[in-house]
Amino acid sequence: MAWDPKTYLAFGAERTRPAADLLARVPLVVASRVADLGCGPGNSTALLRARFPDAEIDGIDVSPEMLRDASKAGIDARFIEADIAAWTPDAPYDVIYSNAALQWLGTHETLLPRLLSFVAPGGVLAVQVPRNFEERCHVLIREAVADPRWAQQMKDVRDWWNVLAPEAYYDLLAPGAAIGMWETRYFHILEGKDPVFHWNLGTGLRPFAAALESPLKEEFLEHYRKLLEAAYPPQADGKIIHPFLRLFFVALKKQAA
Repeated sequence: MAWDPKTYLAFGAERTRPAADLLARVPLVVASRVADLGCGPGNSTALLRARFPDAEIDGIDVSPEMLRDASKAGIDARFIEADIAAWTPDAPYDVIYSNAALQWLGTHETLLPRLLSFVAPGGVLAVQVPRNFEERCHVLIREAVADPRWAQQMKDVRDWWNVLAPEAYYDLLAPGAAIGMWETRYFHILEGKDPVFHWNLGTGLRPFAAALESPLKEEFLEHYRKLLEAAYPPQADGKIIHPFLRLFFVALKKQAA
């Protein structure tokens, strides 16, 4: 799947807010090496640069389109094209940070301990992942996908919902780190025509749309758009409220004995 940075950043302020909230809970004052996993177009990397002005920062992403935009943003960082699931750094990091990326990867039972192993003793693994699979927008994706007009074409689309329960992440990371965890349900106030549709077009809807060819693809997207239009009526001032639940956890790695 190709990523479209312009579509993704149509709601840049809303997407960056959880990134800032996650970074605010990283307890380190200084860091020498920082990794931004799933850095996208660099909005989170810019936050890390401002927080750690003297650090060596690596932005890691599998999307060349996202990395192209990140490289053009003027951020003092090294941008690396790599699959997080297979990525292995050449040295430990003081901070490994990932905002809204790991939900695209499976086998968190092995992925999270592996990422923590790349953190230096006394360093931090900081992660935010969506937990909004039961919000109306995702319930309606599943409803739309099940329509017999295209259900067969989508039967092999990989399920990207890989997020575990908070308790599972605690058990995975607690043996090697002190854990802080919390959830925040944002209520994004969006403007414009069909904003929830365009939000999901940049993220969760992508694997399903990519499975179809025209004109069926456009029929599917229009069907989903109409479902959202009925499910997200405008407020009195015409704006749309988009609820969005996210899980955060910060793991402070134990010092070597």
